[in-house]
Amino acid sequence: MALTSGLGGLLSIDLGALARNWRALDKVSAGALTGAVVKADAYGTGVTMASKALHAAGARFFFVATPDEGMAVRAALPDAHIFVMNGLYPGAANLYIRQNLMPVLASVEMLEEWLAKCLERNEAYPSALHFDTGINRLGFRLNEAGFVRERIEALGYAPQMLMSHLACADQPNHEKNRTQLALFGSVMTQFPGIPASLANSAGLMSGRDYHFQMVRPGISLYGGRAVIGRKNPMATVVTLHVPILQVKEARTGETVGYGANYNLSRDSRLAIISHGYADGFFRSLSSTNARPGAKVAIRGKLCPVIGRVSMDQCVVDITELGADIPNPGEGAEVLGPNISVDDQGDAAGTIGYEVLTSLKGRYNRNYVGDGNLPSE
Repeated sequence: MALTSGLGGLLSIDLGALARNWRALDKVSAGALTGAVVKADAYGTGVTMASKALHAAGARFFFVATPDEGMAVRAALPDAHIFVMNGLYPGAANLYIRQNLMPVLASVEMLEEWLAKCLERNEAYPSALHFDTGINRLGFRLNEAGFVRERIEALGYAPQMLMSHLACADQPNHEKNRTQLALFGSVMTQFPGIPASLANSAGLMSGRDYHFQMVRPGISLYGGRAVIGRKNPMATVVTLHVPILQVKEARTGETVGYGANYNLSRDSRLAIISHGYADGFFRSLSSTNARPGAKVAIRGKLCPVIGRVSMDQCVVDITELGADIPNPGEGAEVLGPNISVDDQGDAAGTIGYEVLTSLKGRYNRNYVGDGNLPSE
């Protein structure tokens, strides 16, 4: 693949694949509304374009982490329903109201500030309530449910939704999933008639017991693996090709990269590519003779990264390509049909989520496909 768009890497986002992924998940969650998590710049894909494609596919409920992210979605989608999962930032209630953002209230302090603003303006501004059922991040403690219920009943305030979050949904057989499900059910009995949401991508795939009235897929929309140990059924959304800068010969016994931690055990042919940790290609994807690192695909064949990944470059051993020698300017596939975000995450000792949300490098972004496809 020759790179012709600018001089840097080419990051392509397939909006059609994104839309298809949402529709596929919407079919699985039949009976529940299917939202879309678009935090972290829509997992690195670009929140404006991704949100519009998801809306065109049928999504109406969007989940962000921060009010700034909510404002970006609001600018793209004036009629969207937007939940801010980090809750109500202190002193920011007026901003949420102006932007029509719904805080996911997670503490007594958040609740009191929001209810005070509703009373001040004589308006029941919408919000959600988040209860911690075992992950020990944001959320009301379970023993606060009675107080929360009394406070909202005293004011005649009805939240839009009850929420919690699964700690181990990527491991469907983990006993904590059933424990959290039972605890969330106990919370729901104290707030009858209020819609509930528990399932992220993995929870959605784990069975309808977790679906309730709304599911909140994130990573699966963008083609990432949600469940450990299962084949990933989602379409690839993100591809990344970076240019080969030079092809060179190196001799047995020579070293590669900073630290001289990789010694060549044979005469080798190397490709130096324009991709480093400043582009989101983690330093942990480096290799030594004792530990393999990342792979990239050149002319459709997987080739190992050798030596340390540096800020702007890394070195790929292309000896096994034989006479099929690439030319400077050709693209090396870092993400795509041959290498998934989870392949790179596994090689780096992390997860596909981090790979996607680190795509802030020196790329030319290209949106392909069409999220505005007719409903099936």
